[in-house]
Amino acid sequence: MNNPAALDHWSRFTPKQRIKRYAVLLATLLVVAWALQSIDVIWEWVWDSPAQMADLFGRMVPPDPQNLPSILQAMWETVNIATIATLFAVILSLPVAYIAARNTTPNVVTLWIGRFILVSSRSVNTIIWALLFVAIFGPGIIAGIVAIMFRSIGFMGKLLGEAIEEIDTRPVEALQASGATRFKVVLYAIVPQVMPTFFAVSILRWDINLRESTVLGLVGAGGIGIILQGAIDTFNWPEVSTILLAILAFVILGEVVSMYLRKRIL
Repeated sequence: MNNPAALDHWSRFTPKQRIKRYAVLLATLLVVAWALQSIDVIWEWVWDSPAQMADLFGRMVPPDPQNLPSILQAMWETVNIATIATLFAVILSLPVAYIAARNTTPNVVTLWIGRFILVSSRSVNTIIWALLFVAIFGPGIIAGIVAIMFRSIGFMGKLLGEAIEEIDTRPVEALQASGATRFKVVLYAIVPQVMPTFFAVSILRWDINLRESTVLGLVGAGGIGIILQGAIDTFNWPEVSTILLAILAFVILGEVVSMYLRKRIL
């Protein structure tokens, strides 16, 4: 029979565990306090931010639809940037995923080359890629397309490479035992198993690229961001609110389309 007194004194953590948890919490608070001091926060601006936000939102109302045709044209350009970049990224990520997967890469050298491509692509933000390619190609949609493409290769290649590593090896071994070439092994044993992941990752990345392409214009890489930056620079806040509402509707529409594609294809 259980002792009632012992049940009354039950504790989830032992005294030693509680001391460790409090020590971790104290260390976290000290790190946060040090970080806030190191970034030199101007607290007067922080306390004044609610009033400034209210004033800014007040200037944005009502939205000004006068420049709506140009906004819609820039939104269509943004869709083209995301779609074309995703298409090229899909094509280029396939060989990268193949050499980055342990069970399909030809040798150790190609494995590390593939891994290096994946890491370097994902470690650089899209805006940084855009700044680089604007310097190379000049302002415009070409820089935006290449920036989105370079960022997407690492994302898609990593997920596809992991899907390749998790395939059932029995079909591969059966084809290899029958004397099939490497191309036929890939085509008939690997591709059918990774096709669902391929379509899912492609649709997901297109959805992400739609969002990322809306800000590329802030650095001169084309799309709706160019008009948004121009409206902000000229303090045309009613037009800014119109652009923000258009971006919101654009993102929601992209989510609906991606959900429809996933239901139809997967």
